[in-house]
Amino acid sequence: MAPPSNRSATRRPGPLVRVDMHVHTMWSGDSTTTPEELAEAVARASLDVVCITDHHTIAGAQELAGRLPCRVVVGQECRTAAGELIGLFLSARVPPGLSPAQVAEVVHDQGGLVYVPHPFDPHRHRLRDEELSGLASSGALDAVEVLNAKTPPGGCRREAASFAQRWGLPAGAGSDAHVPAAIGAACVEMEDFHDARSFLAALRSPRASVTGRHFDPPRRWAPRVVPSTRS
Repeated sequence: MAPPSNRSATRRPGPLVRVDMHVHTMWSGDSTTTPEELAEAVARASLDVVCITDHHTIAGAQELAGRLPCRVVVGQECRTAAGELIGLFLSARVPPGLSPAQVAEVVHDQGGLVYVPHPFDPHRHRLRDEELSGLASSGALDAVEVLNAKTPPGGCRREAASFAQRWGLPAGAGSDAHVPAAIGAACVEMEDFHDARSFLAALRSPRASVTGRHFDPPRRWAPRVVPSTRS
């Protein structure tokens, strides 16, 4: 008699999901992307998840969760005097006026993840080098954006990838979209997840990969009427 098969005990990897980890909407103030435009762009880019990371607010992400043809991770891009940090999987807004270390503490207290956007890009509100290294050495960082669609190929991206590798941090990617056409220009293909912890595990998995292209055309000015984001 043949020995019993253990195939049923072998976990087969599931399909990958496409995640844009850095997206802005009209709630950001410097973006005019409406919910309708976002929904169309998400479908066009075949995204499964968008991390909505508006400046200074999570109101748009909370409102749009369940209204898009994809899942939404509630995030916020937080401006500090030493540069910007992103919090993901937030349940409450991160207040202004905090230091990078304080932002990280507030995000972690909510069970969220601290994500470094566009590091080493001199044309952005990047986190200063000493702050970046200090947060990494203290274990306050969870992931690093190694591919930002608005950052041209070259040294900045290589530095970001090298930094992530040096500190053992998983690589993230996002479009940093402020217009609908940019959404999905950069993303991560990764195993599916259901919360912050499983998201981070999927990002660390060997199956995770960043993909995308440089997409930062000049924004043509045009008069628009965007609905108010104030309640």
